[in-house]
Amino acid sequence: MTKPVSRRDAGDVYRSLAPAVLGYLRAERAPDPDDLLGEVFLHVVKALPRFRGDDAALRRWVFTIAHHRIVDARRRSSRRPRTTDAPVPDAAATEPAGAGDPDLIDALACLTAEQREVVVLRFVVDLPIEAVAKMTRRSPGAVKSLQHRALDALAEQLGPAGIDGARLAQSRTA
Repeated sequence: MTKPVSRRDAGDVYRSLAPAVLGYLRAERAPDPDDLLGEVFLHVVKALPRFRGDDAALRRWVFTIAHHRIVDARRRSSRRPRTTDAPVPDAAATEPAGAGDPDLIDALACLTAEQREVVVLRFVVDLPIEAVAKMTRRSPGAVKSLQHRALDALAEQLGPAGIDGARLAQSRTA
C-alpha cells in the first residue's frame, strides 16, 4: 500500500529517486547534472503536498520534472554559452557509488539524442512506453521505433553479448 499523499516525506522521495534521476541527467548529457538534480528536487519538495498518486505515478512525475529541467537548461546554455579559463582536466572525475555505469553511458553516446532519451527513459528510469510517449510528445509507435533502432545500434556496438541483451530487451517490449 502506498503512503497517503499528506504523509509523503520529501527526504524519502529524494533518497529513493535521486540516484536514478542523477543517472538519467548524466546519461542525457545534461549540462551540470548535479545542479540540475538540486533544481529537480527543489521543485519536487515545493509541489509534493499537491501531488496525487501512487509510487509509480510519483516516479513518472519526478522524471517528467527532470526531463523539463534538462530542456530548460539546454535552452539557457544555448543562449549563454559558458566560457572558462580553467584548465581541462586530464581525467574524468570519479562518480559516487551507484551514480551510473560508465560503460552504459559510453555506449549510449553512440545513439542519436532521441534514441538515447527513449532508451534511458525506458530501461534506466523504467517507464512504460505510454509514459515515455507522453513525456517526449511522441506516439507510442514512434517511441517503439526509436527504441528498436537504438537497441539495434547498441547491439552492433557491443558485439555478441550486447546483441543477446538487446534482443532480450526488445522481446520484453514487443
